[in-house]
Amino acid sequence: MTNLRGKRVILGVTGGIACYKSADLASKLAQQGAQVDVILTSAAEQFITPTCFSAVTGRQTWTDRDMYAPDVTGAFPHIALARAADVVIIAPITANTLAKLANGLADNLLTTTVLATRAPLILAPAMETHMWEHPATQANVQTLRARGAHVVGPELGHLASGATGIGRMAEPTTLLEAIRYVLGQNGPLRGYKVLITAGATREPIDPVRFITNPSSGKMGVALAAAARDAGATTVLVHGPINVPVPYGVRTVPVTTAQEMLDAVLAEVEDTDVFIAAAAVADFRPTRQAAQKLKKDVVGPTWTLTLERTPDILGTVGHLRQEGHRPYVVVGFAAETQNLIAAAQEKLTRKGLDLIVANDITAPDAGFAVDTNRVTVIEREGTITPWPTLPKDVVAERLMVQIIDRLRKMGILKAESDDTLTSE
Repeated sequence: MTNLRGKRVILGVTGGIACYKSADLASKLAQQGAQVDVILTSAAEQFITPTCFSAVTGRQTWTDRDMYAPDVTGAFPHIALARAADVVIIAPITANTLAKLANGLADNLLTTTVLATRAPLILAPAMETHMWEHPATQANVQTLRARGAHVVGPELGHLASGATGIGRMAEPTTLLEAIRYVLGQNGPLRGYKVLITAGATREPIDPVRFITNPSSGKMGVALAAAARDAGATTVLVHGPINVPVPYGVRTVPVTTAQEMLDAVLAEVEDTDVFIAAAAVADFRPTRQAAQKLKKDVVGPTWTLTLERTPDILGTVGHLRQEGHRPYVVVGFAAETQNLIAAAQEKLTRKGLDLIVANDITAPDAGFAVDTNRVTVIEREGTITPWPTLPKDVVAERLMVQIIDRLRKMGILKAESDDTLTSE
């Protein structure tokens, strides 16, 4: 998760039982390379201690007792923290602190820091349902949203009161994704659109049977997260998948290859980068039975007549004209033999700029695993094998290569901030 590395994240924690989730969030941020400065309100200290956060972040945890203790430069904590922050998240944020921020009150270290910073603000409310639904709270939330705050949650679930309802703080994984999304807003692809396909398609035989493949959608989802982290407006057209879609990515769920093609064509006109990572079924039944086919009716053998599905990647590759959108078209080649030759032929036949080839017979690559071992082939003939890497790292590296290509084409602004880097 490269756009978190080296970033200064202020994590504000206010009073509520959801504080235990905040410690998990602080740990996850630190593990991804962020420098996390935690500020606890006095109410939060009734639920959790500063030592807990210092243990997971390796940094000082700030409390109201530190409010008037200037550092060696003479700067008070709320000023020093505010200036250094890349993003501020308050999780959980209570109705009380929402009201303070909406009205510009600054009576503790957290609220003074928020007023003093120009970093983006993320709020993760947590409270009893009636408190959340109260008109005063909703008015405060709308005020903060109008000022640019990103409000994540609350979610439906079990509450401290024993009831079930809206008011549960969003999970740390969701908040981590939200932070990545917000940090990416100044990334090198800001103002550009990336369209990605992911997952398998299902071609129905009858109402209960279909032709498909084992694709999980992991690679496409990782690519969507990487594009989002680079600041792109990201659209994910996906078949049935078994992984969660990234926060901040617009999704278009489909089932069949024809539905995927229709969705892609509806989006592609203003797309700058198209990445076809979906494992689209190559064939479909010529006819779909209206009712379930009974085995005692079809007999001991069964002949199924198939026809080709539409070529989504080839359609996009050949629709565009030189110098027009999509500026970069990327395909994937999942092969079992003659990997490089097959991928090169596909790149030429479909008019691609890049193709990512992987041998799906390898145990550490291909469908439904967390890693991939790929070879990236460029239109100009460059062939670059990559080592076995987690799929999110493959996605990040590929996004860096796409960004570099856009720069060389003169499409991408040279002054774009590089928040996404390859390691």
